[in-house]
Amino acid sequence: MPTIIVVNQKGGAGKSTISVHLARWLQRQKKAPLVVDADGQRTSSIWLESLEYEIPFQVLQDPNELLEQLPKFAETYEWVVVDGPATLSETTRALLLWADLALIPCQPSGVDLASASDTVRLVRQAKAIRGGLPKAAIFLNKAIKGTRLKDEAFAVLQQVQDVNFLETIIHQRQVVADSFGQGATVFDMSGTAAGTARRELERLFKQAVEILNG
Repeated sequence: MPTIIVVNQKGGAGKSTISVHLARWLQRQKKAPLVVDADGQRTSSIWLESLEYEIPFQVLQDPNELLEQLPKFAETYEWVVVDGPATLSETTRALLLWADLALIPCQPSGVDLASASDTVRLVRQAKAIRGGLPKAAIFLNKAIKGTRLKDEAFAVLQQVQDVNFLETIIHQRQVVADSFGQGATVFDMSGTAAGTARRELERLFKQAVEILNG
């Protein structure tokens, strides 16, 4: 079954937030997701432990162990979501050698755009080895509305070669930042702000799944 790795070498790109919310969205679609936390900070597994409901997860950071275990996970669960490490390490390379889709969040800053280009380069290498896989998609994450930086970053990401560009922008919202501390996701929170964040994430995830299935 499909394996999605959320990957970017720069810390703070929002990988764990996207991973946990993607898993919860899949669960709400009556799918059976597993989250694999391959990041040394263990944000996603700590988050998942705090939820009132259960989303299965495993903490695995050794590249050899990941390559051994991911095929087994894919046989057991309908979807495997991997929160990748915040480095372009051997672990990242191992994940790209197995994943069906690499999902790349990128913040609107020069440093983040440069970091994303390094990640895309690694994806290209994996594609060359695997004959076109993993499929890959990049998107703008934690963007601030009405800023020139957001518009410039959007234009830059549209030009990135060899990866799909997801036009849904995930904006920086306090409700999303607060969801970790509340032991929840925006899919479980009430209020206008949570609803707006929820709709953005739903659009993004639907676009990602379309690319995966395309």
